[in-house]
Amino acid sequence: MARTVACFVQTGYFLLFTFVTGLFYFCFYLVAIILGLSLSFTVAGVPLLANVLRTTTAFLQFERVQTKIYMDITTEPCVKAANPNVSNWLQAKKELMNRRNWNAIGWLMLKFPVGIISLISATLLYVAPLVLIVAPFLYPFISLSFMDAKVDTVAKAVMVSATGVVLMMVSCRFADGLARWIGGYTRLMIKHVNR
Repeated sequence: MARTVACFVQTGYFLLFTFVTGLFYFCFYLVAIILGLSLSFTVAGVPLLANVLRTTTAFLQFERVQTKIYMDITTEPCVKAANPNVSNWLQAKKELMNRRNWNAIGWLMLKFPVGIISLISATLLYVAPLVLIVAPFLYPFISLSFMDAKVDTVAKAVMVSATGVVLMMVSCRFADGLARWIGGYTRLMIKHVNR
């Protein structure tokens, strides 16, 4: 039982962390690419854009490790482009023309909608059952209703709490399935970027 609870909590962390990383990737790449493109007519824009594009390998590796730690899903390693000893401008041109970098940015930015789904699901699968479970302690202080029935007696509150326990057991399965789906997204992302 303790192992099941630990897995359930770890899956919750993974779902919330998916939202945080998805939001970070979306904001980071959106701001950095817009800034790099808007400054591209100056000397600073192209190196800024090239350095932003170089971050894709590190972020893909981070996603790979995160999926392995939280969900024990193994993905293939990220293929890192070779860095020959050439001038900074030629290296920047190579980074800007590399389709793999742009493909990786697209996949990483798409993690934001996946993160939103993850956050909504985590809220429904974790918070809703907990609120139902603590109904016997809350009903004297606040007005509660469950399925259009007012919870105003101990018997009703205990029935709502029992429903919360059942919902928590069902949520455990759904949360694990969702987290496995997100792990599959990471695997698919790395597979497509490595092509």
